[in-house]
Parts: sequence; C-alpha cells; structure tokens
Amino acid sequence: MKRLLCLFLLCGILVSFDGKAPKVLLYIEDGSVDLQYMLIHEVGKMRDILKQSGFDVAVATLSGEILKTDSITVTSDLKLREVNIDDYEGFILPCMANADNDVTSVEKDFVKKIVNAGKPIAAQTGAIWILAKAGVLNGKKFAFRFDATGHPDFENAIYGGRGVVQDGIIITSGTCPMIAKNTGNPDGTAKLTQTLIDAIKVKLNKHHSNK
Repeated sequence: MKRLLCLFLLCGILVSFDGKAPKVLLYIEDGSVDLQYMLIHEVGKMRDILKQSGFDVAVATLSGEILKTDSITVTSDLKLREVNIDDYEGFILPCMANADNDVTSVEKDFVKKIVNAGKPIAAQTGAIWILAKAGVLNGKKFAFRFDATGHPDFENAIYGGRGVVQDGIIITSGTCPMIAKNTGNPDGTAKLTQTLIDAIKVKLNKHHSNK
C-alpha cells in the first residue's frame, strides 16, 4: 500500500500544469576549464539524474554554440539571453570554470530573475560566483570549496562548508568532480541534483494542493 501511494505521489508531482514533463534548465559556461572531464562527470551526471527522475532538460550557453571535445559533444538548445524563466521549474549551474572574474551582466540578470520568481536554483563550486556577484547570497547559507565570506562578493553570506547546502530555493555544493578528484573530498554532483529535484517536487506539490 505504501509503495502504491509513493508511486501515485511521484507520478502526480512529476507532471507540470499543462500535462507535460516539468523542465529544468542546465546552464553551461562557454570556454570552461577541463571541459571534457566536466561534461562527462558533472554535466552528464546531472542530465542523467534529472531525466531518470522524469524531467525534461534543456541546455543553455551564452553563445548558443555546440560544446565539443575529443570524445563528447553537448548541443546548446538556446542562448542564455533567450531563456524565459517561466518555462522552467528549476535551474542548475555546474561548476565548469572559476567564474570569479568573468561573470557577465546576462548571467547576473538571469540569476536575479530566477530568485525573484521564487524558483529553485542549484550551483556548484565555480558557478557559485555567479550567485554571489548577482547578490542573491546576501544573508544566505552557501557551500564552497573554502570560506569565501571575506570576499566582497560574499558579503553578508553565511559559509556552510564544502558539502551540499540548501537555504530556501538556493542550493549550493562546494565540491565538483574535478575538485573531488584533486582533493579526495566527496563529489557533490549527485546530491546537489537530487536536492534540486526534491525542492522542485515540493513546489509542484504545493501548487497542486492549492488548486
């Protein structure tokens, strides 16, 4: 009986308001460091977990161009500036590169719109700089590979360690696959993605309950 109830709830949650699978946007930075390793071990894992959980996953980049290495190709579905926040139930930003010095106004506006809309957003390591520079970590707990609260971009943010940290709709992880490989710390990719999924389910379930 419990198994049937869980299955019923899961199926009910993973159906969007128009009867289609809920969509998640995965934003990848162009020109990322160690692109092949991260596309395979981070982006690939995120997409697989999301799809296996019943989500439709779209990929956005700044340029809209194909990301290609010797052994893997990832096609961008749209440019970041073309993204309509209302089309997605959640957003995930893999580490990909250290973005501390090259966050664009398009990226900052994108993150601000997500948070203002009250939609869950997950970011890992380097991508957390985008959240910080957008100002959405003010007063929020966050994860990172070190305590960055002394940096002006993290002013008034609260360091929560290297593991996955959730503060409301903002979910962060301080250890991407490359950092895990170099330090021996646990990779946060799977847990970050699952935490985003759980946050989306909660919001969708509340919406259905209020109808």
